[in-house]
Amino acid sequence: MTKPSLGVDFFEQLYQADADPWQFETSPYEAAKYAATLAALPRPRYASAFEIGGSIGVLTAQLATRCDSLLSVDLSPVAQAKAIHRCQNLPQVRFEIMNVPHDYPSDSCDLVLLSEVGYYWCWADLHLAQARIYDSLKPGGHLLLVHWVHDAPSYPLRGNDVHDAFADFAATQLQHLHDGRTEDYRLDLYERPA
Repeated sequence: MTKPSLGVDFFEQLYQADADPWQFETSPYEAAKYAATLAALPRPRYASAFEIGGSIGVLTAQLATRCDSLLSVDLSPVAQAKAIHRCQNLPQVRFEIMNVPHDYPSDSCDLVLLSEVGYYWCWADLHLAQARIYDSLKPGGHLLLVHWVHDAPSYPLRGNDVHDAFADFAATQLQHLHDGRTEDYRLDLYERPA
C-alpha cells in the first residue's frame, strides 16, 4: 500500500529540530549536486522559473543568478523564512508557501525545477504534479528533475520511482535532453516541444 504524501508537519518538525537538516549549506555532496544542476541548464538565462520545494534557499540563491524572475515555493514557513533572508538582495525572487501539486501557480514559465521533492509525494500526487508541471511549461520550456536514489523508508516513493514515472510521462509529452546519473542521484532534463 502506498504511503500518503508527507505534509507540512513532517517538514516543520525537521526544521524546528535542525535549521539545515540535510546540510544544504555545508555538504560537499550538495554543493557538487547544485553545480551539476546548474550546469545541466541549456540556457544561460530564463525569463521565468518555478522552483518546487526551495527549502532554506541555498539552491534558490544560485538559480536566481540565471533567472529574470524566480518563484520559489515550499510547505515549511520555518524553512522559507531562512530562504527569504538568504535571498533578500535578489529582487527577482518571489516566495510563497504552497502545497504542490494541490496548490499551483497560474503563471506559465520556461523552467520548472523539481529537486529532491518528488519522493515526498504519493503516486496520485506525483501524477497530478506531472500534469500541472506540463501545463505550466511554455513551449520550449525546460523541466529539470534531480533526486537522491537511495532508500528512505519514511518517504512514499524513491528517487528512481520519480524519474521513471517522468520518463513514462515524457514519452508522449516531452523531449528528453539530458540524463545525468551518479551513484547517489539522478538528474534528467526535459523540454516541452515548441
